[in-house]
Amino acid sequence: MSRARRRAAAPPAGSRSVLAGFLSLLGEVLITVGLVLGLFVAYSLWWTNVLADRHASAGGDQVRRQWQTPDPSTPAQPGARDTKDGVGFLHVPAMKNGEVLVKQGTAPDILDDGVAGYYTEPVKSALPWDEKGNFALAAHRDGHGAKFHNIDKVKNGDAIVFETRDTWYVYKVFAELRQTSKHNTDVINPVPKDSGKAAPGRFITLTTCTPVYTSKYRYIVWGELVRTEKVDAKRTLPAELR
Repeated sequence: MSRARRRAAAPPAGSRSVLAGFLSLLGEVLITVGLVLGLFVAYSLWWTNVLADRHASAGGDQVRRQWQTPDPSTPAQPGARDTKDGVGFLHVPAMKNGEVLVKQGTAPDILDDGVAGYYTEPVKSALPWDEKGNFALAAHRDGHGAKFHNIDKVKNGDAIVFETRDTWYVYKVFAELRQTSKHNTDVINPVPKDSGKAAPGRFITLTTCTPVYTSKYRYIVWGELVRTEKVDAKRTLPAELR
């Protein structure tokens, strides 16, 4: 090919400059988008945990102070006082997540503070001191404290302990449902469907999102009350938590 033909086939210098500028701009945009996405992931999976843990710790400290100096005008029995601050603490050794403050309700503005909440709708949860019923709880699996992140580590026979001002409620896990529709509210019924139980009892149900980092389905763990222990002056832990 002659020199003249090669010059004719090559793109003009101006076109090459425009293309190079476009590719450079595209690269900068992609880098910026990558950084923004990285910061969003860090915020969602790390910083929200930091903030939620701070809220939960402060809330837990407040509840324990109330237990030490109860309002004399408030009846002593559990649940008689305002439950907005928290009704007690959930302990699940298999999750290795420490104590979890439990409040009333499962709305995002409650669970985002790094706590577990008991259902008030669409099925009203029983409370541990009720004679019969299902103490049904929800918490985040990722972000905002991720209190139920390790729910998949909980197995049949494991202990779940709920602590109130004056009583330890000790449950034993008897069933789990690794995936179900987020619209399946029957799993928190007084006699939870698919748990294998057919008669009323004193149950506890833990619910959270699954798979990890999604909210497409729900993961369920069920336990049944096996005993209660009165809290002594030293708040000695039950055997399952020692």
